[in-house]
Amino acid sequence: MLVFQMNIGRQNSSEEVYFILLGLSQYPRAQTTFFCLLLMSYVVTLLGNSLILLLICSDPRLHTPMYFCLSNLSFLDVCYITSSVPQILVNCLVTSPVISLGQCVAQMARELDLGVVECLLLAVMAYDRCVAIGDLRYSVRMGPCMCCLLAGTLWTAAFLLTVVPVLTMPLEFCGHYVINHFSCELLALLTLTCSDLHFYESLMVGTSALTLLAPCAFIVGSYRRILVVMLLMHSAEGRGKAFSTCGSHLTVGLFYGTAISMYMTPQNKTLSDRDKIVSMSYGVLTPMLNPFIYSLWNKDMKGAFRRLLGKQTDS
Repeated sequence: MLVFQMNIGRQNSSEEVYFILLGLSQYPRAQTTFFCLLLMSYVVTLLGNSLILLLICSDPRLHTPMYFCLSNLSFLDVCYITSSVPQILVNCLVTSPVISLGQCVAQMARELDLGVVECLLLAVMAYDRCVAIGDLRYSVRMGPCMCCLLAGTLWTAAFLLTVVPVLTMPLEFCGHYVINHFSCELLALLTLTCSDLHFYESLMVGTSALTLLAPCAFIVGSYRRILVVMLLMHSAEGRGKAFSTCGSHLTVGLFYGTAISMYMTPQNKTLSDRDKIVSMSYGVLTPMLNPFIYSLWNKDMKGAFRRLLGKQTDS
């Protein structure tokens, strides 16, 4: 466990700090409804993304760059939602859930790392579709080595951009230990600190621009190019396949929209209930929707599912 020892007010520097996670504890009925919806979303997300991973791994026809990216996205969504949702569900059953500063920072760093990986991965997926539709040398440019290199670069860049700054951030608290959130979210924790974090706040704005605005702008540009290529296609079947393949990726609007509204807008010293719900939208809703969008839009995935059922029937 990662433990941080801080000098907080008049407390002894060797004393570990604990926080209370407020969540929706002030609204008991709403918290019960929230628990049921969150549990259902968590189960659906695990089953849906696990099914996608199973189909891609078991069907050789899906061993292509696009489905390599999709398998990474499904794996990432499972990791992302598992990093916080089980603990949130447990906290809903406790009157005053507490978490130590060490656990809080570890959870925050893990969620930020996975979130940034997803931001960058969605841009890579848009680039893959852009190259596939408009470049005859697609199989060469997006070969296995390139796919593995891109994946490794994403994880490394996300770690350097999020985990390293978080673990080096000097945090000092002055008597406020109630986090107005479901988990240790970065903005919620920063509202409690009385440390001088101007440098880290500027770094956070720069990182948000690099990992949110830049990938989002790149995705918009990629789909603009794809749209031009589709309009020039003479085959209606080709246009339909290209549109259906790219249309499934447009769920990124929900992810980027909610994330940008949280991290790229002026921040108040307190978080509202709206902010908590918005953060749950990109943290829970998007991973849950991804399997449905990809499986409903994509004929290859539905074909792989039918072949998998056929194998199970034959055996």
